[in-house]
Amino acid sequence: MFATEDDRSTHPETAMKDYNDVYTTPGAFSWTELSSSDAKAACDFYGSLFGWTYDTMNLGEGDYHVIKAGEVAIGGIMKQQQPGPAVWGSYVTVESCDATVEKARGLGAHVLAGPFDIPTIGRMAVLQDPQGAVIQVISYAPMPT
Repeated sequence: MFATEDDRSTHPETAMKDYNDVYTTPGAFSWTELSSSDAKAACDFYGSLFGWTYDTMNLGEGDYHVIKAGEVAIGGIMKQQQPGPAVWGSYVTVESCDATVEKARGLGAHVLAGPFDIPTIGRMAVLQDPQGAVIQVISYAPMPT
């Protein structure tokens, strides 16, 4: 993290120009998602804590709550599909989901899900690194201009 705003501005190669760059910059954390046994209660808690608002949509398997900080969508909250504790997950932007999955396999990762397409969003996979940490990778569909 940069100590001051001036530090960030003097290192343009390490700072993205715009928040939307996270969707096109390979290696950038671009989305975060909470899977919770009670998505509504989680929305209430984090809304009160951080001032987040939500756009809610039904994806066929229940409601998906898009987290908004101001007018910017920054993540999502959904009812978890598997038993266990609630968990936050992070997505990293990649140029090619399939190529990243193959590279990760070669480095000793396990593929827990995917790659699979999310209509209008992109292609993603869930990976577990050799130490056991889970992370999602996603190559986004081109954004409409």
